[in-house]
Amino acid sequence: MINLSTIIPLLTFAFVTSSTPGPNNVMLMSSGMNFGFKLSIPHIVGVAIGFPIMILLVGLGLMQLFELVDNSFAVLKLLSVGYLVYLAWRIANTKTLSSGSTSTQPLTVMQAALFQWVNPKAWAMALTAISVYTPPSKPLYSVLLVAIAFVISGTFSTCLWTLMGQQLKRFLNDPLKLRAVNICLAILLVFTLLPMFAHSDWVN
Repeated sequence: MINLSTIIPLLTFAFVTSSTPGPNNVMLMSSGMNFGFKLSIPHIVGVAIGFPIMILLVGLGLMQLFELVDNSFAVLKLLSVGYLVYLAWRIANTKTLSSGSTSTQPLTVMQAALFQWVNPKAWAMALTAISVYTPPSKPLYSVLLVAIAFVISGTFSTCLWTLMGQQLKRFLNDPLKLRAVNICLAILLVFTLLPMFAHSDWVN
């Protein structure tokens, strides 16, 4: 059982890991910059729903399923790399609504929620949180508490990164500057793949 002495470290861990740069935050900053906060709300909600569900499933034994199916985790890693590279390309080539094009749109709630399953940082966060902050028996209440901690911290951090992106656009009145920043964000998104290779559960 998670006691009071564990809750503060858990909330701190959740806040720090949720607030640092990663695929979700980079994409939300790009969305806020290109589409504004209001149109990015479905993306924020998708992360707020999708990641806690992921934590619940991992905490209740999803990793054992991967162990039963040979190479399933390796396939997931390949999908993660491919999809993140695709999203980076999409960000680099974003045409904003203000430019008169709607060919690129913010992620929907469902897209953002499903994205968590190919997000290497989300996997590293979920695996670490479950292994450190739940007992070996992994009772449901402990896993739920971990999920709630990430709902609170994650919602705050995703809103903050989206607002940062929206404010950044105020200084990018030149389409060329906006395109340059989008390319930089796309490159940063690719670099967020590094946790996949640094975290043992993603390497082995």
